[in-house]
Amino acid sequence: QVQLVESGGGLVQAGGSLRLSCAASGRTANDIFMAWFRQAPGKEREFVAAISGSSGRTYSPDSVKGRFTISRDNTKNTVYLQMNSLKPEDTAVYHCAAAREIITRAIMTSRGYDYWGQGTQVTVSS
Repeated sequence: QVQLVESGGGLVQAGGSLRLSCAASGRTANDIFMAWFRQAPGKEREFVAAISGSSGRTYSPDSVKGRFTISRDNTKNTVYLQMNSLKPEDTAVYHCAAAREIITRAIMTSRGYDYWGQGTQVTVSS
């Protein structure tokens, strides 16, 4: 089992920045695949970013490219999401997810992940 705990959410004005952290514990490994998803009220869960364990390759949709950066520190079993130039439409609960094995076409889908954190609220005011 893997436990994930997110932190770093909060209230920020449009144009501001936040850094989210996701600490993994339990049966973790440096090659575990990690990702961030978000879910706004009344909307489906949306892929935000992912990072592989072995190569550090990152994945993100066009909606956040150039604004959000995912990174990881394997010595701390922690993944980060640096969010810059935040917009009101970025308001959501942000969830960390992990997968021991994942195929490429599943990276951007929530079904590809085995473990989930409880989430941290990010609110961007206009």
